[in-house]
Amino acid sequence: MKNKILAGLLASVLLLSVTACSNENSAVSADDNNNSVSADDNNNSVSADGNNNSVSADGNNDSVSAELEKTDFTVGYLNSTAHLLAFVAQEEGYFQEEGLNVTLTQFASAAELANGLTSDKLDVAFIGSVPIITFQSNGQDLSIFGGAMTNGHGYVIKSKYTDGLSDWDISILKGKNVASVKNSVQDAELQILLKNAGIEIGEGDDKVNIVYFDSQKDAYAALSNETIDAASVYSPYASLAEGAGHSIVYRCSEEEALKNQPCCRQVAATEDLAAYPNSYNAFERALIKAYKFSQENEDQTVKDVKVYIDIDEDYIRTEVYGGYGTSVPDPDKKGTVELKDAIVELGYTNDYDIDPLYNTDIYKNALASLIEENPNDMVYQELQEHFDQYE
Repeated sequence: MKNKILAGLLASVLLLSVTACSNENSAVSADDNNNSVSADDNNNSVSADGNNNSVSADGNNDSVSAELEKTDFTVGYLNSTAHLLAFVAQEEGYFQEEGLNVTLTQFASAAELANGLTSDKLDVAFIGSVPIITFQSNGQDLSIFGGAMTNGHGYVIKSKYTDGLSDWDISILKGKNVASVKNSVQDAELQILLKNAGIEIGEGDDKVNIVYFDSQKDAYAALSNETIDAASVYSPYASLAEGAGHSIVYRCSEEEALKNQPCCRQVAATEDLAAYPNSYNAFERALIKAYKFSQENEDQTVKDVKVYIDIDEDYIRTEVYGGYGTSVPDPDKKGTVELKDAIVELGYTNDYDIDPLYNTDIYKNALASLIEENPNDMVYQELQEHFDQYE
């Protein structure tokens, strides 16, 4: 969970962003009637009971819902196993416990997620750190209030280029056409590693030609083309690629220069966080409960994720529990501020005051209330220790 800023050139490795997969708003469920979400599907909304788009805020939590400023929440997520906090909170009924009626909707890109927030179509979105920093620096009144994912990215290459090799590094991409996504953590990490290795970007046998696509889904799909040799991935595409016979060039969690970046953040309209503090506190409590559940119930967490990302459970288990990425609700302000300073220094975006657009009180209060209710819970205590160190 630790996040560090590296001096000089290594500071730039914290460039992050996220793209996702779809655009439509069709409701789906986890049954067998053509209702599952796959890693290559278009946008979908998913409910906790598998029958509709929302969970009732009634039932056993009337006293909580009566205190909330609003109970209907629409949450935009990415086509990634790494966003399991929302999936588990929905499937295990934690949103309902907190008095919230939540609809989960999958989107295609960080820009679409941000537009959903500014147009009042979304109450919360999981957006990559680099895009949200860029959006904030350009004047969008959106605030970070929690975390969602760390690491989970890399690159894959067609196996014909690794046949007969026992080991390889980033130089295997020389002379190759590599599919990636502009303004993404995958693209940033690749460029940093290439720069560190003294490899230029461009066409030629000693260079790496980066071909940009609009989404990670499109970049991965491009591997089916003869003209594309390698592609960026985020979870679960790395496991899918291996399953399809491709080779891993690298995973960022295994590269010393690329470890422990604060990636996807929980984001909301700044004015909404101010207007509905109790509701967002309830939302955060649900995600913290989901994190605890994911730490203690591996098998059921995998099943919960599969409702939303309908791929083989072994792939989900690898991506979630294989050590390649983590899903933690802590806002990790320190790491994200260091990231912002690093990309500003690189000229990636303009400098700005991030403090008014970084709300740590919601997470702080939500976690404190859960610790008060469960004073001996070690998972919550560990989250508190991390928050105290990295707020």
